[in-house]
Formats: sequence, structure tokens, C-alpha cells
Amino acid sequence: MMRQSAMRNRGDMIARRLVLHSLVVSGLFAAMPALAQLPGEGAPKVQPPVTVVDSQQMLAKLDQQNLLMLDLSTGGRVTILLRPDVAPRHVERIKTLTRRGFYDGVPFHRVIEGFMAQTGDPKGTGEGGSDLPDLEKEFNDLPHVRGAVSMARTQEENSANSQFFIMFTPLLRLDRTYTVFGRVVDGMRFVDAIERGEPPANPSRVLQASIGADNKAPPVFPAVTAPASPVTTPANPVTTPASPVTTPPQP
Repeated sequence: MMRQSAMRNRGDMIARRLVLHSLVVSGLFAAMPALAQLPGEGAPKVQPPVTVVDSQQMLAKLDQQNLLMLDLSTGGRVTILLRPDVAPRHVERIKTLTRRGFYDGVPFHRVIEGFMAQTGDPKGTGEGGSDLPDLEKEFNDLPHVRGAVSMARTQEENSANSQFFIMFTPLLRLDRTYTVFGRVVDGMRFVDAIERGEPPANPSRVLQASIGADNKAPPVFPAVTAPASPVTTPANPVTTPASPVTTPPQP
């Protein structure tokens, strides 16, 4: 009898302690600030706002004196960031010829799928140039990656004059053997649309070239039809223009 009474007292004591513990814990939680909740519980987490970068805002922050604008017959403007820090004489040549209007109307006379598009010869044969003297090489560490803009030349290293090419895909074996002087930062899709061929049957053209600081408005672009599926070019094409004056090597 006494043992049963003692067991009941002990049980009542344990029950009172559990009640007291639950009251204390609930009070603590009531006084605490809200904590992070598991996914799907309570209010949803607040996501940081997404910042949309406008390409025109980005371009406006660049040095306008070192932006080359090429308005192409493929339907839009290509913006190239020039690099006078690594190729000052080549950049100065491009600016001089651009401001003369030298590149306006000039075709892309040599365009190889998976390699590059070359322009800068008013004759459209690959054998022409400007009346200015050839440039001394300014080989540098800028790579021949997609969108890189590099000066064409003959086998003579100091023969670059006016022709240049824009890379479709990387070809790093050209590094430090041709002078890279800039890179496309906007409008690469208009470069991709340039008509292929050596020379192309209906070559794409530079309608207008200008320097960003000169604030030349783009011309009215012609309507562009969807290009046909490109013809597969052999990895090492053997047909090249006869005695080209300024040209990069075959891929």
C-alpha cells in the first residue's frame, strides 16, 4: 500500500515537471524572433532582384574613342573594342582609315566557315590596300578566339596595311604571329551571317564604318533573308586566291 502511494507521488512529480518544462519552452519560443523556415513552411523566402544589363548601357560605359562600329549588310551594327594598349599603331591605322571612309562599301572577300571573315580591300580581290605605308608588327598576347579582330598580312611580318579579319571560332596557332587589335563586344550575330566563300558569290559588305566618339547613326539596313544552310568546307581547303597580298593562313 505504501509502495503504491509512493509510486503515485513520484508519477505526479514527473508529470508536474513535464508540464513546467513545456510551459518554459513555449514561453522561450514565444519571446524569440522568427527563425528561418524550411521550404514550403510559412512565408516564402524573399529572392534578390534580378539585374538586367542592357547592352547599350554597357557599351556607353566603354571608351568611345576606342569603339569601332561596323554597319554590315547582314542587317545590323557590330561593335569592336579596340586595344591601343597592345597594338597602338594598328589601332591608329584603323581609326585613320575609318574616318576617311575607306571601309565604307568594302566587301568581305574571303570568308571561311569555321575560321574567319576577311575584309578591308576595296578591290575585293585580297590584293588591295590603302595608300598608307605598311605597318610594323605588333604581335601580342591577345588570343585568336571567337570575335577576335586581327590584321591580315602577307608572309612578310611587317606587311599589314588595311585588311583585317574577324574570327568565327578560336584558332590559337595564329597567336603571336598576327596582330590582334580588338574584339567584337556586340553584334556578333551579324558577323555570323556574313556570306561564305573565297570569294563569296554575293559578298556581304561593310555599309559604314565609324568610331564611337563620332556618333554616326547607322544607315538603313536592307531586308535580310534567312541564309541557306552553309556548305561544309574541308578542314584544309586547297583553293586560295591567286597570290594573295594580305591573308591569314588556312585553318
